[in-house]
Amino acid sequence: MALFSDVCRSVRTLLGQCQRSAAAAAWIHCQSSRKYSQAAPEPEPVVSDNEAINKTFVNRNPRNLERMALAVKDRGWATVWPSRQYYHRLVFRRTQHHITAEVFSSDSIVPVLSCSTKEWALKRELCSTRSVAACRAVGEVLAQRCREAGITRIVYREIPWKFRSEANQTFWTAMKEGGVVPSEPRRKFI
Repeated sequence: MALFSDVCRSVRTLLGQCQRSAAAAAWIHCQSSRKYSQAAPEPEPVVSDNEAINKTFVNRNPRNLERMALAVKDRGWATVWPSRQYYHRLVFRRTQHHITAEVFSSDSIVPVLSCSTKEWALKRELCSTRSVAACRAVGEVLAQRCREAGITRIVYREIPWKFRSEANQTFWTAMKEGGVVPSEPRRKFI
């Protein structure tokens, strides 16, 4: 019996050595074949001028920060009236003969948008250039121009006794009905 177990042990050892030598030979063959094989060269990418990426990013739409309430507002002095904390401000004026409404940007003294009964297209549709109906017409036209320019929120501060007049209320109602929100979003500090 002892002889049989010794023969079995010898056969197992011999088979294990054969398997190990076969695996080692396969591994050596694989390594030697890697020396002689080469990967196909990758083609150089062709970059056209249209696909070139600029290193500096320039925001082409400066108004998007206003819409997200992230743009900087000039705070100005506490004693300044009207306050300078706005992106766009609406000024409504009534003179003896005409009505004028203008939208100002915070960093400009020149109006961004304006509408007046001095404009011939508006003047010829009105019977009076100073009436409450004229105020409504100016409000509707300015609201349409604001929407076309992408201005949907506006600050309108008026002296209280002027704001209570029927002409001002009609103008402001026409602006709201035209899709202009009467206040700006609160500024977010990040």
